[in-house]
Amino acid sequence: MSKKILIHGLTGLILAAAGATSMAQSGTTRIIIAFPPGGPADTLARVVANEVGPILGGNVIVENKPGANGALAANEVARAKPDGKAVFLSSTGAIAVNPALYHKLTYKPADFVPVTMLVATPEVLALSAKTGMKSFDDLKVRAKSGNGVTLASSGIGSMPHMAIAQLTRTTGVDVLHVPYSGAAPAINDSIGGQVDGFFGDISGLLQFLKDGRLTPVGVASQERSPALPAVPTFKELGYPDVIAINWYGVFAPAGTPAETVSRLNEAFNKAMQTPKVQEYVKSTGVESFSTTPEAFAKMVSDDSEKWASLIKSEKITVHE
Repeated sequence: MSKKILIHGLTGLILAAAGATSMAQSGTTRIIIAFPPGGPADTLARVVANEVGPILGGNVIVENKPGANGALAANEVARAKPDGKAVFLSSTGAIAVNPALYHKLTYKPADFVPVTMLVATPEVLALSAKTGMKSFDDLKVRAKSGNGVTLASSGIGSMPHMAIAQLTRTTGVDVLHVPYSGAAPAINDSIGGQVDGFFGDISGLLQFLKDGRLTPVGVASQERSPALPAVPTFKELGYPDVIAINWYGVFAPAGTPAETVSRLNEAFNKAMQTPKVQEYVKSTGVESFSTTPEAFAKMVSDDSEKWASLIKSEKITVHE
């Protein structure tokens, strides 16, 4: 799969890990995630864990700690000894969205050191086949007709919610946001026609887009997705500011020595190039990356500013 640049400003960040540092690391390394078993993040973590273990020279296990909007997993890593034996595999939300959304958040981005981004997936606007809408123009016509358009998200402050907010602010199209408690029920109701569609990760929607239960009408990235080459970007549709990318990356506790971060960076970057991980990448529609810690840190900072600005301008709030 070609590694296309997904977001403005990412140019130059996709770098091969340098050096030939020894990967030997005795003991067990824990990859802690804020999602339950069986979801996309869990699958990614387990595929990567199987491959990075032999590179590090020790056991690597995945620990699921869902709940409290990612705070349980984040706090577990933030409190861990900074020796590289506990890392946080996080999506964009916990690191780049939550700090601006939750005023009583029990952790902060400074509690972590970016190691590397693993994969990224653009958000795609997918409409229920039951609506009969085949394009974004159809959605605009429906919205102007007075019949109303409902778009589901996986929750207040989720990346799908950010994508919907960005879409309505940029295009002026009036839609009703319907937040769900997770992607699965939102997708199920979109397929069933209870809501008109869902704006979510391509990787989580690909099977439903392929079997025709959902219709993709726009991808929120700079370039077309290799997984959906026939689907236009919102940039092509005339809305270049509709850019919503969900990434998953690895973070270590603050205070982790630079040489340990470098060792983890090299190991995870090597793991992402193995046949098993690349098979996962191709089957899910995500794109894999190898970044330096510095490049990933810059990306996290840019995304944090971007989503904080959107949350403030759209007055997005949650009950805490």
